[in-house]
Formats: sequence, structure tokens, C-alpha cells
Amino acid sequence: MAHVVAHGEPYDLGFAHGTVLKQRLRAFLDDGVARLNHLLPTAVSVAGLSGDLSAHRAEITRSTPRLAAEIAGLAAGAGLTLDEATLLQLRREIMGYRRIPTRGDCTTYARPGVLAQTVDLNGNLDDQIAVLEVGHGDRTALVLSFAGLLGYLGVNSRGLAVGLNLVLGGRWGPGLPPYLAIRHLLDTATSVESALAVLRTLPLASSRTIVLADAIGTACVEVIGDEYRVTTGRESVHTNHFLAPDFTGRDELNVFARNSSLRRLETAASGLRDLPADAAPDAHFALLSQPPICVADHGDIRTERTVAAVVLDAKNAALHLRPGDPRQSRTQTFTL
Repeated sequence: MAHVVAHGEPYDLGFAHGTVLKQRLRAFLDDGVARLNHLLPTAVSVAGLSGDLSAHRAEITRSTPRLAAEIAGLAAGAGLTLDEATLLQLRREIMGYRRIPTRGDCTTYARPGVLAQTVDLNGNLDDQIAVLEVGHGDRTALVLSFAGLLGYLGVNSRGLAVGLNLVLGGRWGPGLPPYLAIRHLLDTATSVESALAVLRTLPLASSRTIVLADAIGTACVEVIGDEYRVTTGRESVHTNHFLAPDFTGRDELNVFARNSSLRRLETAASGLRDLPADAAPDAHFALLSQPPICVADHGDIRTERTVAAVVLDAKNAALHLRPGDPRQSRTQTFTL
């Protein structure tokens, strides 16, 4: 697992990130085009995706020019083409909807000062984990990254923690990938309230749920296209089906995945009620390690499994991580 520390202008942040992971990212891209060809029914190539990558890159540049510059720096540092570096930010959008039965996806919950979640992905991405400590001026963030992503989830020095869940709905198309939207929130927002204001200005490329926590509260934001449904409160729990009443009829999650999502939601909500307000990270990891929240590896690269579990401490700007199956790994702690 890599730990990348970089401070400065956006291009410099990307260049440092790319330089540290140069060999790993080249090998990943050469492995079936970032493993996409192990997952998709029809093979793709960087050249064949060039038009889509260009369309997304235009939206990234328009919405978050600093992240566009950071992608350019990542490409230069890692010796990649700009299309290759952009593809690393868009793997989930390229995969699109997957309506085949799945065993799971991320389970996320938050309460004031704490956000915890599993990271369930296909593609065997636990060998691509990196923790980025990136900042400019007096703003710094700890970001969990996979395979060159500039953002995924994390916590910033202003006391904001951001997590996410995959949800399926609406039309996916050129826009800002939600992973980059999360990084933009970590770079710019100082609280749940300010993050909600920033998020509403971003044209997301795909549907997602974004979960927010600061020292005093939480919010859960479900997104389909340019529509947002926000629920705020002392606690938030979310898995992979829509909870907003007017979004449930537009949910494209298949019935098998939905059943898994419902079971994980119930288990997480019940477990969170039993955790004391001052629960230590290991108590949260114990909950995240329970089935059905923790999804075991069944040996199929095409199906999601738990590749990491994270506890974000917004009050102390700390990221606690168990890479791989959280039942089998030790907690590693990163602080700002």
C-alpha cells in the first residue's frame, strides 16, 4: 500500500502522485486496460474510448479546473498519456450499469465526528490501494485512492469527512465523476452545510449517494442526474438502494443486489445504535467486519467484495484503514 504526501499547486500534486506510483499504474493499465477487459462483456481500448474520455475531460476542466491540472500532472509523473490518466478517473463510468447479481457493494454510516464504511469493488483492487495526503496552503486532505484516482473518500483538515455508495439510476454521461466530486469537496468545503452547497453546483457523470459528516451532524445526498435528495440528521446509514421516496421507483438495482443492500442496511443501522458515541475505531471495524456488511472473496474478479474498510475521524482529521478483508488485516492510522 502506498502513502503519497504532496503539497503545492495542482499539477505538482498530480506529478508527485504519478511519480510514486509510476510502475504500478503502468502495470495496471496494461492488465486488460485497467482490468476493464476482465469485467466487461466486450473488450475496450484506450483508443476506442478516446471520444468518451475527451467529453468527460471537458466537463472536468469546466467544473474543476484544478483537478484537470492535477490529472495532467499525474500523467506526466507516471509517464501516461492524458487519455490513460483520465481513464483511471472514469473506470466506474466506463463499466456503467451492471445488472447481473452481485454479492455486495459499499455500506456507509455516519454520526457527528465519525464516518465509517466498507469499500466493496470488483477487479481485485485491494492491490491498488493508496492513501494520499494532499494539500495547498492551509488546506489538506487525507484521501483513500485506488489505481491513480485523485479522489474516492476521505477527511480534510477542516473537519469534514466524505464517503459514498453506488446507486443506479438515470442516464450516465459526460460530467464530473463522483470520485472527483468528493475530492473537490475535500479541497473546498469546511462543513456538511458548505459541502451541500458546493455539491449542488457540480454536474455529476453518474448516479451516487454521498455521505457527509462533521463535528455536529451528518447528511446523506442521493443523486440522479441533476436531481439531489438530501437527508440530514444526527446519524446517516446508507447502502446501495435509494431511500428518497420519489427516487425508489427509478432504482435500477437488480433484485439480488437489492436484497443484499437491504440486509446490509438493517445490520449497519442496528449495529450503529449499539455503538457508544465515543466508540474507538476498532469497535467500528468490528461492525464493518460482520457479514453481511463484510463481503468475502469468492474468487471471481467480476463480483464485488470488501477490499478495504475505513473509519474517518472528522474531529481529529484522521483516517483509520484496514486494507483488504478487514477481518484479516491490522488497522493503519494516518493523521494530518
